[in-house]
Amino acid sequence: MSKRKTKPAAGRRRSAPRRAGTATSRSGAGARPRRRWFLRLLAALPGVLTGLLLLWAAGFYLFAPELPDTDELVASSRQARVTLLAADGGILAERGVSGAPYVRLGEISPWLIRAVLATEDRRFYRHFGLDIVGTARALLRNLLSGSYVAGGSTITQQLAKNLYLTPERSLVRKIRELFLALWLEARLSKDRILELYLNRVYFGAGAYGAEAAARTYFAKSARDLTLPEAAMLAGLLKAPSRYAPTRDLARARARAATVLSLMVDAGYIDADIAQKARANPARLAPEGGSFAAYFTDWVLERLTRFLGKPERDLVIRTTLDPALQRRVERVVARRLDGRPGLQAAVVVLDADGAVRALTGGRSYRQSRFDRAVAGRRQPGSAFKPFVYAAAFARGYRPDSVIDDRPFTIGDWRPRNAGRRYYGRITLERAFALSVNSVAVRLAHEIGPDRVAALARRMGVTSELRAVPSLALGTSEVGPLELAGAYLPFLTGGIRRPPFAVLRVADTGGRVLYRHVPTEVRVLSPEITTAMRRLLRAAVERGTGRKARLPDRPVFGKTGTSQNGRDGWFVGFSGRHLIAVWVGRDDDRPVEGLTGGGLPAEIWRDIMKGIPAEKEVAVAAPPSEARERRREESGLALILDWLGGVFAR
Repeated sequence: MSKRKTKPAAGRRRSAPRRAGTATSRSGAGARPRRRWFLRLLAALPGVLTGLLLLWAAGFYLFAPELPDTDELVASSRQARVTLLAADGGILAERGVSGAPYVRLGEISPWLIRAVLATEDRRFYRHFGLDIVGTARALLRNLLSGSYVAGGSTITQQLAKNLYLTPERSLVRKIRELFLALWLEARLSKDRILELYLNRVYFGAGAYGAEAAARTYFAKSARDLTLPEAAMLAGLLKAPSRYAPTRDLARARARAATVLSLMVDAGYIDADIAQKARANPARLAPEGGSFAAYFTDWVLERLTRFLGKPERDLVIRTTLDPALQRRVERVVARRLDGRPGLQAAVVVLDADGAVRALTGGRSYRQSRFDRAVAGRRQPGSAFKPFVYAAAFARGYRPDSVIDDRPFTIGDWRPRNAGRRYYGRITLERAFALSVNSVAVRLAHEIGPDRVAALARRMGVTSELRAVPSLALGTSEVGPLELAGAYLPFLTGGIRRPPFAVLRVADTGGRVLYRHVPTEVRVLSPEITTAMRRLLRAAVERGTGRKARLPDRPVFGKTGTSQNGRDGWFVGFSGRHLIAVWVGRDDDRPVEGLTGGGLPAEIWRDIMKGIPAEKEVAVAAPPSEARERRREESGLALILDWLGGVFAR
C-alpha cells in the first residue's frame, strides 16, 4: 500500500526544522540587555547615594538648628523652681518640686514607661525616628474624618519639637522636626531618647517631667508609681489641661481607663490586670499647704501656656491679698459646714480688674477642681443685667413701664417665680423682684443676639446661645468670667480684663513680663448710671436683701437656676466686686437654695472684711468720633488680648 503525499494547506507556512541551541541563544540575547541595565544602575548607585547624602546635609543645614551637647540636654531637663509672691511681697507658694532632678530611665516606674509607649508610640523600639505605618494610619483617619483627629508623631519627633522647635503648625516646622528626629536617632540610643522625653514632657499643673508630675499629683517619686497612677499620667500627654485630674478628676480617670485598654492592645498587660486597675483608679495626694492653692494652680497653668516651660528659676508677683484670701476661705468653710456635698466658688476683683482673692471649692485637700476658673454653670437671673443693659441701649429707661402678663414664644411660655404676675410694672421694680417674663419680653423685643453680643463685649467668653431663654441665664458661664463681665457696672462702663500677675522675673532680676493696664469703654455713662440704679434696688428692696450692709451702699444681683441647682450673687461696693456661686458638682437640685439666700450671705460676710470705700465715679465718655475710631480700629480687641494674657 503506497503512501500518499499530502500538500500543506493554502496559506500555511511549513515549519522550519528547529535547530539545536536556538532557544538558548534567544534567552541569552534577552538577558544581555537586562544585565547591562543592572550594571548601569550599579555604576550609578554611588552617585545617587552621594546625591542623597548631599541633599540630606543641605536639608539639615537649612532646616535644623545647632544641636547642644547631650550633657546640656540633661541639664536643661531639670524642673525650674517657681516662687509666687502675694501682692504684699510675701511668699505665697513655691512650685517646681524644689527643682525636680533629672531621673534615669531605670528610676522611672516600668508601668509609666509601658503606659507612655502604648499611648504615644508603641513601635518606638522598631522605627528609625519616623513611624511610616503610624503616620499613614493617622493620615488616613484625618482624610476619612475630614479634619485633624490623629497625629503620627513619634516620641523622637515629639522630643525634637520639645527641644528645638516652636508649637507652630507649618510644613517647614514639620520638615525640621523630621530632620531633627533622624539626627537624634543617629546620635542617641533609644533608651536615652525615651529618658529625655520622660524628663521634659509636660504633664500639666506646671509639672515638666515624670518626677515632677509624680510629686505634684501623687506626692511620691516616679519610681513608685502604680499602674492606675501611671495610666493617669500617660493620659495627660494628649491634652494636659483638658485631662488634668486637678481640673476634672472624672475625665482624667476616664482617660486613664482608655490608656489601660491601649496597654492591653499593645500586650503590656492582660485584661484582668486592666480591669483591676479600672476598679481602683488613682487618687490624688492631699496637698500639704492648701492656702490659695486654687489661685496658685491657675497662675502656673497660665504661665506655662503663654511663656512655655520655665528654663530658669522664676519669681512671680501676683495680685492676691493674703488677708482677704484667708477671710474668703474661712467664710466659705464656715457657711458650708454641715452641708455635705455642697460646693462654693468665690472671686474677688478690684476696680482695676486685679484678682484679690479666689477659691474654687470648699476644700482643696478634698477636691482640686477649680470651680471658680474651670466651672461652667447656669447663672439664672444673674444674667439679667446684660438683658436690661441691652434694653437701655435701645432706648428703655429704669422707669419705663412694661406689661407683665403670661405670654408665649413658639411653644415656650416663661413663668415667674410662684407664677405671680404684676401687670404694669416699671423696669426698675421688675429687675429688683427678678421678674422672668419681663426679662424674656425685653430680650425677645430687642433680639437675643444683641443681648449675647453685649454680654460678650462686657467679658463673657463662654458660648452663648441666642435663644429666648438666654434672658433667664440658660447658657453656662464661669464665676471668674461673670465677675469680669459685671466689672463695667462698677467702673463706670469701662471694661478691664481680670488679671492675676503683676510681674514675672528670673532670680537675676530680668523682667520677662509686666502687666500693662488696658481698658475699653463698653457702656455709656447713662447706661451705667441706670444699671447701678437697678442693682441698688435689687439689694435694697428686692431679691438681694440679705447682702445689705449698714455702713455702705451695695449693688448686686441674685441668680438661681432651675430647681435650685445653682445659686449666685454677684455684686460690688466701693472698689471691690465679689462673685459667689453655690451648688453641687453632680448638678443635683439643692433644697431651698436661692441666690438671695446662702450666696448673698457669703458675699456679705466677705465684704464685711473690706473697709468701706468711696464709690467709683462714672467717668465722662470720650467724644463719639474718638470712640468710633477706637472701636473701628480693633484696638479694643487688641487691648483685651494683651491685658487678659494671665486671666482668660
